[in-house]
Amino acid sequence: MNVLIYLLIVLFLFFIVKGFLPIKGVNQITTSELKRELMNKNKQFIDVRTPGEFKGNHIRGFKNIPLQQLAQKAESELSKEKDVIVICQSGMRSQQASKTLKKLGFISVTNVKGGMSAWS
Repeated sequence: MNVLIYLLIVLFLFFIVKGFLPIKGVNQITTSELKRELMNKNKQFIDVRTPGEFKGNHIRGFKNIPLQQLAQKAESELSKEKDVIVICQSGMRSQQASKTLKKLGFISVTNVKGGMSAWS
């Protein structure tokens, strides 16, 4: 019985740690690096915050596709061949969004570390 409890604890910890690790195949950039990328018209810029958050403050050039709608809208509104840069408020939702995009077959996905909270 004790072995089973330890095994469950180890599995639980494994999944928690895995959730915080960077996603394989997803690039990470800072907001300073993002400022240089914004000039590139061949990239797609996606903000996965809610419409209310986006309306309150957003970076020009970013398209709002809320995280909850991303899986349904990504294939029809984005190109898998173009680079995608994803932002949210803190970097957590955009990391989830990046993982979703990679699973959908997007080739080049980049997450903005720190999100809008780090934007100045």
